Amino acid sequence: MTTEPRQIFLAPDRPQPRAPRGFSHINRYWDKHQGVYAAKILPGEFYVSNAGEMIVTVLGSCISACIRDRNRGVGGMNHFMLPVQRENMQPTLVANSESARYGNWAMEYLINEILKNGGDKRNLEIKIFGGGRVLENMQQIDVGQKNIDFVRRFIVNEALYLAAEDVGGIYPRKVLYFPDTGSVKVRKLKTTRNDVVFERERSYARTINTRPPQGDIELF
Repeated sequence: MTTEPRQIFLAPDRPQPRAPRGFSHINRYWDKHQGVYAAKILPGEFYVSNAGEMIVTVLGSCISACIRDRNRGVGGMNHFMLPVQRENMQPTLVANSESARYGNWAMEYLINEILKNGGDKRNLEIKIFGGGRVLENMQQIDVGQKNIDFVRRFIVNEALYLAAEDVGGIYPRKVLYFPDTGSVKVRKLKTTRNDVVFERERSYARTINTRPPQGDIELF
């Protein structure tokens, strides 16, 4: 079986689109392998685009929801660590809010920003990724499964359309999302030591505890 050689785009053929208001802190760059401008999000971040950008993240036990208006091509991705923040006070809905680390606010923030940028809730589709059990010695609490349960429940409660998912398992994932088309590329990081991703997530978890509170899936 022969495969097409990977095309490498050495230089962009158009200027980088301006980041939406409130997202200047996100790492954005030219991806020469995919031939698109990209935004890389870390735990607790999210990003929205209507300019044909790719959004990238790497997940262990965390979840990313990829959400877009399938008629208007505006959408984004979040990356959250814990399912729910159980405090009574609702935080301000801003892109760099501390509470975006929690699934309930991360989902609200992302949907809110998509609607602000021209999306319609009736046209939203969602694809979810992550929630892996990335450490063998984490037997008592399966954080990944709790995240999966939360996001599935959120989608049902909000009467949203779940178009696809790739969740659970024992491997970290790299996810590339194209909001304009809904296309997703997912790579299971089977050759990457699980503790690399876990250590990053555990370090982030420490900050949580100490700071105030068409889209087919393509494996590549």
